[in-house]
Amino acid sequence: MDSAVLLDLLGNENRRRILRLLSHKPCYVTEISEYLGVSPKAVIDHLRKLEDAGLIESRTDDQRRKYFHISRNLRLEVNVSPYGFGAKSAYPPSPSLDMAGRCPHVTLEVENAGSDDVSELARELGKLEELDNELSLAQRWVQGRITDVLDRLNDRLGVDADSRFYAEILAALANGSNTVRGIAKDLNADPAVVDSALHHLADGGLVAHNGDRWRID
Repeated sequence: MDSAVLLDLLGNENRRRILRLLSHKPCYVTEISEYLGVSPKAVIDHLRKLEDAGLIESRTDDQRRKYFHISRNLRLEVNVSPYGFGAKSAYPPSPSLDMAGRCPHVTLEVENAGSDDVSELARELGKLEELDNELSLAQRWVQGRITDVLDRLNDRLGVDADSRFYAEILAALANGSNTVRGIAKDLNADPAVVDSALHHLADGGLVAHNGDRWRID
């Protein structure tokens, strides 16, 4: 789902409260109405929007009562800093995904439970919850470091606008891309804009080139 649509959808407090309630147990309209303190008609409208977005589903019991429940695991990340605003949503990857190959900077020491034994599953859950807390803390630390590095790069670059773009060009150079086309591909940017920015950085003595090959000077 598009993260902007998701942000708009979750901007409503009652919809957030509905999801919080449904994360504990499936509920029918009357239960949700009593929990929120709003009319069943308003609840049905919120549920329809959440259902249209694919966040919840419903089933009908033997008494023809419709129960709603959360249909999928979804993570929404929002980043706000002096250097940009971004939001992204992500669904869980396949359990068979090779995390060691995809995350070379992160060591994951939690082993999958080898059976359906309750004690093993409970221990794995505890370790995963600890890991989730650690990763959240690490993510906040990384974001703080990114802002700090960009602040220092910004002071060094001395550019008045789009300093993040210039910093990302330097990062691409530092990580091995050394042509306009290669940097433009890394940044998903117009090669002409990248070329202009590189020459601006060269005028400031920060980068140099030999033919079509660029480097940090």
